[in-house]
Amino acid sequence: MKDVLWAQFAKDKRKPLLILLLIAGSIAATLLFGGGVQSVTRVAIFSEEANAAAIEKKWEGLLNTNDSFTFEVVDPDKARENIKKGNSDVAVKLMEDDYRLLVSKNMPSVSSVEQHVKKVFQQEAQIRAVESQEGGDVREGIKSYLDEPPFQMETQGLDSEQVPTYNIRTQLLFAFTFLISMFLLGFKVNNVTQDKVAGIWDRMILSPLKKTNMYSGYLLYSFLITMFQIVVVLIVFKYVLQYEVGDNLWLIILIAACFTFGMISIAMLITGLVRTPEQFYAIYPSVIPVIPLVSGVYMMPGTITNPVLLFIADLFPLAHAMEAIMSVVFYGAGLQDVIISLLYMLLIGIVAMGVGINLVERRSN
Repeated sequence: MKDVLWAQFAKDKRKPLLILLLIAGSIAATLLFGGGVQSVTRVAIFSEEANAAAIEKKWEGLLNTNDSFTFEVVDPDKARENIKKGNSDVAVKLMEDDYRLLVSKNMPSVSSVEQHVKKVFQQEAQIRAVESQEGGDVREGIKSYLDEPPFQMETQGLDSEQVPTYNIRTQLLFAFTFLISMFLLGFKVNNVTQDKVAGIWDRMILSPLKKTNMYSGYLLYSFLITMFQIVVVLIVFKYVLQYEVGDNLWLIILIAACFTFGMISIAMLITGLVRTPEQFYAIYPSVIPVIPLVSGVYMMPGTITNPVLLFIADLFPLAHAMEAIMSVVFYGAGLQDVIISLLYMLLIGIVAMGVGINLVERRSN
């Protein structure tokens, strides 16, 4: 096993570009689709009404009350051009009492901006309704009343602790890290077929090496190199980009290890269904991108309710891994809380690995 392991390592040592590109791809995909580094989002606002300057000045002051967004007045043509070219995700067209959102792509930040703008416009409409009935300027009175309300509401979880704050960026971090890792481990498992076609496998059989050691070498290397990619990405996001990944990093790595084992087994199963490396490259990259979509890892939890899709998602380790990691990061779950998800992933891995190796051996015979 050790010889096969070092032989695979020597291949990547000579040509490490693929691994480095996949690690960089994990980071780039999260930053690109997750809305970038956790910083203030700049949103363009403009008006094309007759009294555009007054409208822009009024709503700019009212909208800039959220620390997550900075609303800036820009020229209407420039705002539309940025949206058209995809340089900005969203811009707001202001009217006296209404607004329109210009959206280039449906990013998570768009829904957050929409919620904030809608809230500000609704509050302003309520204030104006009160002013029309009471007469005069009641804005200061409402502000001082809300600063010291007669009743205050506090939210607590079932365990009397603070309700956790859900963050879609953290979810997308793990979603894209696992997506890229599935490609990496698949390409490494495919080395079994490549070495069989090249005749290297037959030469190893004639050596003192046992088949068990040969399979163990290939699969263990696939596991180690994939875990290296996942751990590097998590460390970069936790300690460099300051993403919220929870305090239980060891438990997250344990979940990632079970996920990696499960997906290596799925890759081994697909390896048993094909005859050449080229067939694997044609099938595997077509199947992998579908798994995150069916598992709903790009969406808010609970978005997918179709029982058929939920059943299909349960057949793959990704859904169980994401459920366990979200519990650890947002709810502070421990090992006992996620043990069922870990067992599901191990069970999927054992079954798929057994069937996959059996198919490979039958084809060889």
